[in-house]
Amino acid sequence: MRLGMIIDYAGGFAETADLVVAYEQAGLELAAIAEAYSFDAASQLGYLAARTEKLELASAILQIYSRTPALLAMTAAGLDQVSNGRFTLGLGASGPQVVEGFHGLPYDAPLGRTREVIEICRKVWLREPLEYDGKYYRVPLPEGQGTGLGKPLKLINHPLRNRIPISVAALGPANVSLVAELAESWQPLFFHPGHYRKAWGDALDKGFAKRDPELGPLDVMLQVNFAVGEPDPAHLAAIRKQMALYIGGMGAKEKNFYNQLACRYGYTEEAAEIQDLYLAGRKQEAADAVPADLVRAVSLLGTEQEIAEQLREFADAGVTTLLLNPLAASPEQRVADVATLARLKREAGLAAPTS
Repeated sequence: MRLGMIIDYAGGFAETADLVVAYEQAGLELAAIAEAYSFDAASQLGYLAARTEKLELASAILQIYSRTPALLAMTAAGLDQVSNGRFTLGLGASGPQVVEGFHGLPYDAPLGRTREVIEICRKVWLREPLEYDGKYYRVPLPEGQGTGLGKPLKLINHPLRNRIPISVAALGPANVSLVAELAESWQPLFFHPGHYRKAWGDALDKGFAKRDPELGPLDVMLQVNFAVGEPDPAHLAAIRKQMALYIGGMGAKEKNFYNQLACRYGYTEEAAEIQDLYLAGRKQEAADAVPADLVRAVSLLGTEQEIAEQLREFADAGVTTLLLNPLAASPEQRVADVATLARLKREAGLAAPTS
């Protein structure tokens, strides 16, 4: 099991990078940068590549609509080069709020587009002349759709690796099945180690049945809220608000992936109540309605003994990478908590082997 972290770059990124160096010294093994509608992730990842030596890097996530598949492949190859082979390309469909509301592009066919993007990226990294005749992407553009002057091109530079790991954020069963079939890594959210088979078991099995053995085992890269010590009411309140936002207000009433996930976990009535309250503007009541056992199950909170038990539960459920969201108030305490977690991981026999 690797220890990673979603890096917050809302403030000054130079200061954040200094903290990442301290996290690396404390035992952090991977840093991931999100990209919603703030600064782009690629520039921040390049900066981290220059500031770190061994820390693995990942995008979490670059959404598939705002960059062409070829540009995604070029960006990944560039980041892999400057990091000396430490980069994982995290992809995802995001949602219509960002894709249509910020980028002005139609949010269509996320499943089909994700498959084609993955296939095109791998062609680019092999430096094959790029020819692709898909349903959503055609390269070069066929006659009648452009000037007719396009011709198959291959990447000028030789990538450091011709197979850069791909990680995909997915929640819906069809998307998860595709990830299990095609990707090296999967980024779920609100992963319940006791109920994940209810939500994704059939989808994972279906994808694994088609998986190329050369891809190796699926790396489950889990975003999780994290704090060491007796649970702080403020931490629990923050997690409840986050979950209420996602379960209650992330998407339309009939098209909310997170609400559907809670239902598949068995929280059907609770999910409906949370959504009704949230959409009615009663956000605090929606947060209060998030079940306490669900909050604890999808988080990494508690005493050292409790966290050691939770680590084992996640590991037994197949989680291989934790993307931590440390909740401690001070940077010093957050770094100390990561060091504690690294020690607990070693003591549990979950540390990655060293060469």
